[in-house]
Amino acid sequence: MDRLFLMIGSLSAGLSVAAGAFGAHALRARLEPRQLEVFETAARYQMYHALAIVLVAWAATRFTSSLVNVSGWLFLAGTVLFSGSLYAMTFTGIRALGAITPIGGVCFIAGWICLALAARS
Repeated sequence: MDRLFLMIGSLSAGLSVAAGAFGAHALRARLEPRQLEVFETAARYQMYHALAIVLVAWAATRFTSSLVNVSGWLFLAGTVLFSGSLYAMTFTGIRALGAITPIGGVCFIAGWICLALAARS
């Protein structure tokens, strides 16, 4: 599982860098400042949690708790729901997609709690 999470985290980090560069260069002239801010938030949280998934890959080699793996999947789900909904909202203008964003945030919080509990056990 450690290699899988390392691969997922690395790919997500690379995509986050690409999204950030795309936002800074290609979208700056096309989006309203508020939309660009939302896009940048999506890229920033994607990077934070890509690094968290890389941390999970390391933790999976050190801790035996199944909560390590649970935290990795929660970070991935949070990235898809949180960042994905913000990216989609930016490109489509469908503000109702913002209702999905907090679910991703809850996944992030739950992932951090699971990782902390895994380290404790």
